[in-house]
Amino acid sequence: MKLFLVLWITPLTLLGGWYGLSYYDINFGYRILSRDLHDLVFMIYGDLLGMAPEAIPPLVLKAIIVDTVLVLGFILLKRRRKQIWAAFKRTFGWDTEAGEAPLESVREPEPELSRAS
Repeated sequence: MKLFLVLWITPLTLLGGWYGLSYYDINFGYRILSRDLHDLVFMIYGDLLGMAPEAIPPLVLKAIIVDTVLVLGFILLKRRRKQIWAAFKRTFGWDTEAGEAPLESVREPEPELSRAS
């Protein structure tokens, strides 16, 4: 799970860091962090997608939000899977651990056969 979280958060951190620094042109002397390259990258993406370059960052933000919700859902399922499974059992009547016999195994006693004397 730790590796999964690291593989999820590393690209988000790098993308967010690059976007923030290049958007405000805080480049520390590196061309990759310049505003000119920022505009060029989004112009290329806009041409490839056939949309305005200004429309791409909100779409990326929405994708990041959806991914974050999915990752948090996976974490929730992993940590609470026993409780979720127990709730499903109770809801659908599959709970046989409480000492109740399942409906299929309840049988009427067989009548005694008459004895020949």
